Formats: sequence, structure tokens, C-alpha cells
Amino acid sequence: MRTTNTFIRRPDVERLTGLKTSSLYEQMKEGNFPRPIKIGAKAVAWRLADVTEWQERKIAQRDSAAA
Repeated sequence: MRTTNTFIRRPDVERLTGLKTSSLYEQMKEGNFPRPIKIGAKAVAWRLADVTEWQERKIAQRDSAAA
């Protein structure tokens, strides 16, 4: 199974990132968080790999600021 294309819905994104809906959409508006993919007429999801990459960038930013 390829996990790079696993889709996750907003509640899972919130759980993984610690961000609430309004913060997620504000981060997307600013270009700081990946945009969702339309998966249905009224449904969107995020690629797990994109969310994981965002988390890794945040960790790298923290580590470079501490150096």
C-alpha cells in the first residue's frame, strides 16, 4: 500500500497538526499550509504526505531558529 497518496479528512488534519479549522484555512490563505484536494461534490481531503511534509518544515524552522 502506498501511503504517499493516502487522503485524510479535516478532523484528522486537525488532530495531526493541533490546528483548528479557522487556523487551517488562514494558514492556507497565507500559503503556509497545503490546500485540500476536491474528492467529491461537497468533500475535500488532504494528502497525508503533504501534511507530514508541513510538519517536518515546522520542525526544521524550530531547529534552525534555535541554532
